Amino acid sequence: MKLLDLREVSENVNLDEYLELYKYVRDNMEHKEWLGTFERNEIEDILSIGGKIWMYYDGTTPVCSAFYIPVFNKTLIKHNIDSDESVTGSLGPIMVSKEYVGNGLQKEMMKVLNEYAKSIGKTHMFTKAHSDNIYSINNILKDGYKKVREYESDRGPTTVFFK
Repeated sequence: MKLLDLREVSENVNLDEYLELYKYVRDNMEHKEWLGTFERNEIEDILSIGGKIWMYYDGTTPVCSAFYIPVFNKTLIKHNIDSDESVTGSLGPIMVSKEYVGNGLQKEMMKVLNEYAKSIGKTHMFTKAHSDNIYSINNILKDGYKKVREYESDRGPTTVFFK
């Protein structure tokens, strides 16, 4: 299964369905700390300042999702990234329902986010992953990101990446 086989919704995304997918994915993860938590109001705030969500459906079943998050200079400074918010975006949570894991959907959604970021003038991208999440880290590195640093967060060891 590829993204092209799924129905994409990236305008007027149903936040209830997004949050249901978020909960379903997180509840079915062996290591729940690998996926942080967002409250509805936090997501609404991010969307109001330029964030964007893509939802992908197999018929009416939510399969996976990607989230572009604007990044600000204070966040870049905090993570020791020498870049400016005007040219830098953030690869936010990418989720794949357990029934669809193993199809390369995370990598495909990363390409969608990269293309979107370029279309809005972002030449650099920032992201983080739990340091034990080798699956996501391998995809992040294959996508051209470089490891910047590691630190201990409230979710455990976290690795910061930049490209």
